[in-house]
Amino acid sequence: MNDALPPALVLAAGLGVRLQPLTFCRAKAAVPIAGTPLIRRQLARLTMLGVRDVVVNLHHRPETIAAVVGDGTELGCNVRYSWERTLLGSAGGPRRALPLLEDRFFLINCDTLCDVDLLALLDTHLTHKSKITLATITNPNPQRYGGVLTDVDGQVTGFTQAGDPRESVHFVGVQVAEATVFEALPEGVPTASIGGLYDTLLRKPGQVAVHHMSGNFHDIGTPATYFRTAHAIGANEGHPGVSLGLRNVVHPSAHLERSVLWNDVTVEANCTVIDCVLADGVRLTEGTTLNRQAAVRMPSSTRESALFPGAIRRGDLLIVPI
Repeated sequence: MNDALPPALVLAAGLGVRLQPLTFCRAKAAVPIAGTPLIRRQLARLTMLGVRDVVVNLHHRPETIAAVVGDGTELGCNVRYSWERTLLGSAGGPRRALPLLEDRFFLINCDTLCDVDLLALLDTHLTHKSKITLATITNPNPQRYGGVLTDVDGQVTGFTQAGDPRESVHFVGVQVAEATVFEALPEGVPTASIGGLYDTLLRKPGQVAVHHMSGNFHDIGTPATYFRTAHAIGANEGHPGVSLGLRNVVHPSAHLERSVLWNDVTVEANCTVIDCVLADGVRLTEGTTLNRQAAVRMPSSTRESALFPGAIRRGDLLIVPI
């Protein structure tokens, strides 16, 4: 642990579009992973590594994040919030949060869990004297993930889209940044980092570097990857079966396997639930069978089912395959 580590900004404002429909009822950062909200896991790790001051940016379903984080005291850190009335993006968000940060800070995406050694990341950043240093791993699936192109010295030379045949590394959503990078941006204007500001930085060599790591990396981008991550972490922590949230009611005759139940879920008699995610407030009526599906409670007047291939409506439930 190193008490001198810079503060961290956790980017939690996004709409979580790829994780829909689960993010209709919670912000992505608030979804539970083996019973613990993702952002609490991230903050606990930051605290363990020596980060004491954290800023969280908010936009979509902000109350679901604030409710599980508060001021951070319970997690051993000091948490402040940067509110975005308009979603400002991966560079515009940090620009807005600058008054709450220092000249140098860690920047953490809310949708990944990974074992980045922050002190080693910071050492790489200082050695390269770069403006931005990205933590990366070997690209696990170039057909699915965009990548980062680098030279032999670890300097970034470009970014690729998914499917690009060039050899690249994969950015895991953790970086260290100099505040000066964002200061020139107009406040309140939506701006991207990769695909925007960082591409501009690459016009001058040595501005963006990588810190290559070999630790664990878990993606929580879609309902399917969320389910796999929740199940894998639950199994690693000694809970390989069903993950239960708060105030769940499960009838003794119901059969559940490898499923994730959020809060206030009711499963009535003779239901069968296998490899599923049941979001907050879901009620499965007697005899319901679900297999590799996610269920979210939604007003019956909404027409969101049209957005999801294979989705069905059952009363106030939207059920989608995962």
